[in-house]
Amino acid sequence: MDASAGSAPGSEVWAEPLVGAPATELAARVRSGELSAVEVVRAHLAHLTDVEARIGAFRVIRTEAALAEAAAVDASPHRAELPLAGVPIAVKDNVAVTGEVTTDGSLAHDPGRASADHPVVARLRAAGAVVVGITRVPELCLYSATDGPGTVTRNPWDTARSSAGSSGGSAAAVAAGVVPLAQGNDGMGSLRLPAAACGLVTLKPGSGVVPAEIGADSWSGMAENGVLATTVADLAAGFAVLAGTPVAAPDAPPAPLRIAVSTRSPVPGIRLDAAGRAAIEEIVAALEAAGHTVVRKDPVITPAAALGTVTRWLAGADADAEALGLEREAMEARSRTHARLGRWVRRAGLVRPRTAAAFRERMAGFFTEVDLLLTPVVSGPPLPARPWHERGFLANITANARWAPWTSAWNMAGLPALVLPAGPGRDGLPSSVQFVGPAGSELRLLWLAGELERRLPWRRHAPVFDPGRPAGSRTG
Repeated sequence: MDASAGSAPGSEVWAEPLVGAPATELAARVRSGELSAVEVVRAHLAHLTDVEARIGAFRVIRTEAALAEAAAVDASPHRAELPLAGVPIAVKDNVAVTGEVTTDGSLAHDPGRASADHPVVARLRAAGAVVVGITRVPELCLYSATDGPGTVTRNPWDTARSSAGSSGGSAAAVAAGVVPLAQGNDGMGSLRLPAAACGLVTLKPGSGVVPAEIGADSWSGMAENGVLATTVADLAAGFAVLAGTPVAAPDAPPAPLRIAVSTRSPVPGIRLDAAGRAAIEEIVAALEAAGHTVVRKDPVITPAAALGTVTRWLAGADADAEALGLEREAMEARSRTHARLGRWVRRAGLVRPRTAAAFRERMAGFFTEVDLLLTPVVSGPPLPARPWHERGFLANITANARWAPWTSAWNMAGLPALVLPAGPGRDGLPSSVQFVGPAGSELRLLWLAGELERRLPWRRHAPVFDPGRPAGSRTG
């Protein structure tokens, strides 16, 4: 059913640890038989109904379907083996869920219902996860705020701010405790920016690690699927399921790491705010206290690489509009301009594979001297929660570029990048940092994130929406 038509699934009262508990804890309790998947899903649907009007995270709430799927998990003879048994999840509105409509955030078409799950949804369901809803995205997932005609998705930490984009609905749902885990994807930061805005942890995998198959061509190979979570253990479990590997704690590296730190913006003229600098320095101090070596070293993001990223972003809009059969004149004005420029880019042959290959090779050289790179994620607080779709193309891309200059290069390079909360925050909003690694370093990034989580624990949910802890608790 449509989110606007949602109704409470019941008046049941559940134990406090149920809603707001980590996914790994819920799954363990369902596997053991202490809880049923139906209990878990019913409780989260009730919380969803309670908070959805204030955050606008969902386009579709699947109350009856989710409860039926939860009952199937309970009845499964393999329940004790499912890594995400009974875990409520949300799925982003640009990947297919059987029986649901995928709109990619656009009203400019009338798509039919999906006849099969996207591979990542299939893997999540096979692991025992239950899809409770489809989360909102900006049109064609192009922008750093999530809004559209008649709807603005809001940040649970401060509803006057955006939850970012394009996985903004997924991030808002997790930060508000509606689900412990949500699927999203990232073509220029679309997992990492919402994670930074909403105080979550996420990992954009490197190329080829998780099935992509996003839109026409995954923005010329830049876009990857992942999950948003409140704990590193949940993130690691979700990543393992998507990657088709066993769920296990990442092993420690054989020796202390050598980590480069860079705060220089790839976009000239953008300065990191005081909260962002404080977050970096807090993490540097923690790394050094743990015995790692930290060096100041800036990666060289060449003009060709920067331009190549933008051309793929533009071309992706045109390719996706074409693949979805969108009626161009019915698209939002900003997206029509975006796609029109993308069509010119495609016809001019400006999406060149050798540009990405050269940048990947350069970054491979960078990571022969260091193990990981630490950078900021965003320059300041999230964008205001407003109808950005009513503003023009230039206003949108300027706001995006000023706020989020540190993420897109790693899509171009096809390298893994992880975001985690850190620092004192920004006037009641979270602050975060980004770690980037060479190809194949996903488990190293997850291990380090787990170490930092133990040393510098973060609040897991936005205070007003926290379903499980008093508002004064730092670690939620």
